Amino acid sequence: MIVLGIDLGGTKLTASVFTEDGIILRHENVPIGTLKGTEVGKMITDVISRMLNPEVTKGDRIAALGISVPGISFISQGTVWAPNIEGWENYPLLEEVKLVTGDIPVIIDSDRACYILGEVWQGNAKGCKDAIFLAVGTGIGAGILVNGEILRGSNDIAGCIGWMALNRPFNDLYKYCGCFEYHASGEGMGKVARQYLSENREYAGELAVKVIEEITSYDIFNAYKNDDLLAKKILNECIEYWGMAVANLVSLFNPEKIIIGGGVFGPALSLIPEILKEAKRWAQPVGITQVKLEPSGLGGDAGVFGAGYLAMRSIIKE
Repeated sequence: MIVLGIDLGGTKLTASVFTEDGIILRHENVPIGTLKGTEVGKMITDVISRMLNPEVTKGDRIAALGISVPGISFISQGTVWAPNIEGWENYPLLEEVKLVTGDIPVIIDSDRACYILGEVWQGNAKGCKDAIFLAVGTGIGAGILVNGEILRGSNDIAGCIGWMALNRPFNDLYKYCGCFEYHASGEGMGKVARQYLSENREYAGELAVKVIEEITSYDIFNAYKNDDLLAKKILNECIEYWGMAVANLVSLFNPEKIIIGGGVFGPALSLIPEILKEAKRWAQPVGITQVKLEPSGLGGDAGVFGAGYLAMRSIIKE
């Protein structure tokens, strides 16, 4: 039995054909570029059509398809809200995909849900029934597994923890992405640096020679390696926010593991011990001694593995 997993990100689409043991038979990356709206939809259906070709699958029929999307999957409606894709406010993705898949089961879920499912299937959350994937990239989200099932909430929005309130008083800058995401996401780190530089002209460190509008988290991590004072200030603040978030997740859900991943953890992996140290200051004292804080075991492929596992689970449950 084989299944197809599709992971739609902000910049590329990843597609993989999996065996039931999680072995990848075919893997493909397609850049999104400047595509938007129905153009992205067509790219997805084109990739699916190509992967369904018997020449690609060597005659085996794909039994199910799972799709990971960067936003909210409204499962009962088959629509998707993806803020980083123009025209995807309520996009009818399931309807479009079914035109090329026919009677093959199709399951669509959020990237954060797929991240934790991928880790449960083939990553560092194997064997866990209660685990959380804290995804820190351009934005921030959490895939929350409770008793072996994804926590969805009443309208499929659970896990949008970029809006977690970790600071006061309220700032109008939090309106569009949330407090936590504003301060401690990849995009947020750049915003904080740009704000600081515009308000502190006396700073003369490594980041000061950059074009302010173009500073990214990548620049901040490079400057941090060189002991730049502003980069250290920003990342120390991020450690506080990441630690508080971990503490809140531990206190609310008492997970076995919290897996940290996303594009920022990459370069921030070495900070995990400091994040745990900070979390211990805030968390429920018994729960924080029981949880393991670990990096993703699948890196950038967590989403596509999770999409594959979505498909596999749909068959197992039938």
